[in-house]
Amino acid sequence: MNSALGAVQTAFWGIITFSILVVLHEMGHFLAARSFGVKTHEFMVGLPGPALRFHTRNMDWGITAVPLGGYVRIAGMEPGEEDDRLGDALIALRDAGTLDEEGLAQRLGIGTERAASMLTTLEDWKAARVSKDRYVFSVEGETDTMDRATLIAHARSFTYRGQSTPRRITILAMGVLTNLLVAILTFIIVLSVWGYFDLTLRVDSVGEGTPALAAGLQVGDTLVAVDGETFADWNEFQALMQDTLPGESVTITVERGGNTLQLPATLADKDGHGYLGVGPTAVQVRPTILQSLTESLRYVGLVFGMILSLFNPSTFSNTVQNFTGVIGVSVMAEEAAEAGPLSYATLIAMLSLSLGAMNILPVPPLDGGKIALEIVERIRRKPLSRAVTLGFSAIGAVMLFSLIGYIMYLDIIRFAT
Repeated sequence: MNSALGAVQTAFWGIITFSILVVLHEMGHFLAARSFGVKTHEFMVGLPGPALRFHTRNMDWGITAVPLGGYVRIAGMEPGEEDDRLGDALIALRDAGTLDEEGLAQRLGIGTERAASMLTTLEDWKAARVSKDRYVFSVEGETDTMDRATLIAHARSFTYRGQSTPRRITILAMGVLTNLLVAILTFIIVLSVWGYFDLTLRVDSVGEGTPALAAGLQVGDTLVAVDGETFADWNEFQALMQDTLPGESVTITVERGGNTLQLPATLADKDGHGYLGVGPTAVQVRPTILQSLTESLRYVGLVFGMILSLFNPSTFSNTVQNFTGVIGVSVMAEEAAEAGPLSYATLIAMLSLSLGAMNILPVPPLDGGKIALEIVERIRRKPLSRAVTLGFSAIGAVMLFSLIGYIMYLDIIRFAT
């Protein structure tokens, strides 16, 4: 019973956390689109499906039956070239006021399937709305006297499709930028107000039965070097220990009471590398706002560096091993929430940063992949076909979900053992 309750609690915090991250991301797309006058159909919390929704003058808001993540549906984002008679369809719909597929097909002398496709496109543009299985003309403005070219250009101007390439890229990139800005702002606030604990080279603990105790290391010693190789901080010391082997004999240089001592030690085994058995002294640091910004940008650089290492065959495996998936994030979110608002906010910042960095990868259907396709279309001066765009997105989705599935498998191994 307790395990079932624990699983539900972990899932709850996972859902809450992922929803916060995705809603922040989608809010970036939404605000960018609206700032350019692009219409949006809906902003939903959760995966597409049945939903509780409320309607405002311009769009729907709500929560779906699966409240994991979220999405915003922007007018005119369907891929592919426009039908060359879409303007005729819009004129016919304006003149009739309301039409169904058969009525439009008769007016234009085309097939019903093609007429249905054009009406669906106009509905996606919010140039038409559906009412009782018929499409109603709904282009804003004084449209009665507009000719075909003017009317279609006017209707397109309220869509993603009708924006310039720089504006389209801005809409696509704002989700990533929002994640990054939220992360950086959170880091600045947390670091400058509450500070952080820095691990120093001063020994705070010496483990029982460890090589450190046998070598004579004491609490209060300051680590200086291993076999003459110096290090500037605790992270560098750990990195150096990663390169040692179990059973290796080394000389540890320490400072004690103003004196420098050379202490020989034979390393133990920990995860396949040498182990000394000392713990660092943590010192609280409260940086200035400028220092906090610098530290935040350093975090950004580290995360982007890790993401880029995915493209290096020699580092791919080790990088993926360090990733955490849905299960791991849910466990971390529960632990952070129990630790308090500060820990949870810091976790949200780290995850927001990671989400932003992943989304900028040039792989459809990620935002970076969509931006890459926009640049290609700009170079060739015409849209890619719908089949090509969906093909690239399908390939990217298979790659992406394969990676996600593998990371989830690693999570299961980690948390089941």
